Amino acid sequence: MKKRISVVLVAVLAGLLAPLTPVATAAADCANPPFVTSDPNGMWNDGGYIVHNNMWNVSGYDVSETLTACSYRDWSVRVTADDSRGDGAVKTYPNVHKDYHNWSTGAEPRLSSFRNIRSTFAATTPRVGIYNAAYDVWLNGVPGEHEVMIWTDNYRQVPAGSRIAKVRLSGRTWRVYATSDNSYIAFVPAQRLTSGTLRIKRMLTWLVGRGRLERNVTLGQICFGFEVVSTGGSPAVFSVSDFSVTSRRR
Repeated sequence: MKKRISVVLVAVLAGLLAPLTPVATAAADCANPPFVTSDPNGMWNDGGYIVHNNMWNVSGYDVSETLTACSYRDWSVRVTADDSRGDGAVKTYPNVHKDYHNWSTGAEPRLSSFRNIRSTFAATTPRVGIYNAAYDVWLNGVPGEHEVMIWTDNYRQVPAGSRIAKVRLSGRTWRVYATSDNSYIAFVPAQRLTSGTLRIKRMLTWLVGRGRLERNVTLGQICFGFEVVSTGGSPAVFSVSDFSVTSRRR
């Protein structure tokens, strides 16, 4: 089963961000993007969110990726990858994320301490290769004991685990998959979503009620981005045109 590290290192929190690389790429919706990177771990802090290139599993594969960001809610990534080995491995997860994990102390808030958590998104995908567009929620650490994914778009990708349920949440029907130890859980929509608002707290609380997550589970990180297995060996562009996470504590 895959594991990725989509974290903000202490050095990043201290402001030691990698220098920007002014390379040509698929532009986001601004004339002079403040952040452009081809660094496999390139990160940018904007408005309390982190935009992360996150080429977490490219060793041994022929993958190139350049991320261009105007803001945390307006960015795009040009990826070239293939699945010539036929192993179906996710190579990269360019994403934007919000941290709840305290990188100095390791402390995280309990999920139950939130009255609600909602997120709005809008994304465009190329419909080539193999990939999904998805939220990635880490619980009990980052990376943590539980990785809960909420897929919004899927092109020829298959979730890990076995199908455990079909449920209607956030006004949509989802097929839910999980591994036997609940370390990986995925909500897969019955129909692809290109934009919308999701009630993330309700979806996670449903998993608590089913015994898939502990009642005292803690929230580490909420990400949204693209898991790329392949683009068919040719450049393909994935873009985000809206993103935010709002929450209210009890």
